[in-house]
Amino acid sequence: MPKQGSKLASKTLAVLKKDIQSEYRTRYAINAILLFGVTTLTVVSFSVGQIGLVAEVYAALLWIILFFSAMSGLAQVFVKEEESKTAVVLRLTADPTPVFLGKLIFNFLLLILLEIVIVPLFFIMTDVTLVNAGLLLTILFAGSIGLAGATTLIAAIIARASVKGALFAVLSFPVLLPLLIGCIGGTKIALGGVNSSFSAASAELQLLFSYAVVMITAGLLLFEFVWEE
Repeated sequence: MPKQGSKLASKTLAVLKKDIQSEYRTRYAINAILLFGVTTLTVVSFSVGQIGLVAEVYAALLWIILFFSAMSGLAQVFVKEEESKTAVVLRLTADPTPVFLGKLIFNFLLLILLEIVIVPLFFIMTDVTLVNAGLLLTILFAGSIGLAGATTLIAAIIARASVKGALFAVLSFPVLLPLLIGCIGGTKIALGGVNSSFSAASAELQLLFSYAVVMITAGLLLFEFVWEE
């Protein structure tokens, strides 16, 4: 078992390293999600201005920006494999599980980078106040895991389709709707002023972490069929 675990980890890291090096050369996914995120945030900030909106609206706006920014770049982990004709080589040289895990981690890192840029700018460019930073960071972390888990599997499904971008967003939204509801609810509590403790957001946190576990487990079970068919 330890040898199998270390072998899986090394193969996963190899896939992750390949994707990072490929992204470093092209910077397609990074540029797509950051450009979309900053542009959308700028439009939202100019539209909202200094209007004192309630925490629910600010929470929804933040996750709308993060969701659609993610949709613009997360599918590239598999789309670029199909477009560059390297998917066949990857199927022949790597097992499905490390491929899924490597690309899952890569998408998670992309989301973390997106949030590092967008979330501070969101608070700078809007009139929102943050009450519980620890809770917000936990919500962002759990939401990113679930978002990466679901979108990685969906990206593998749509990679061979002719209309990849539109299909990716259409398929992702209903699957990600429970996650978005939990993220918005937890973020609203973190931005609220009365009770912004972790206990107040316990239901949302349970939903987000449960969703992440279910999506990653489903991905591990289904990816081999999706990848090799």
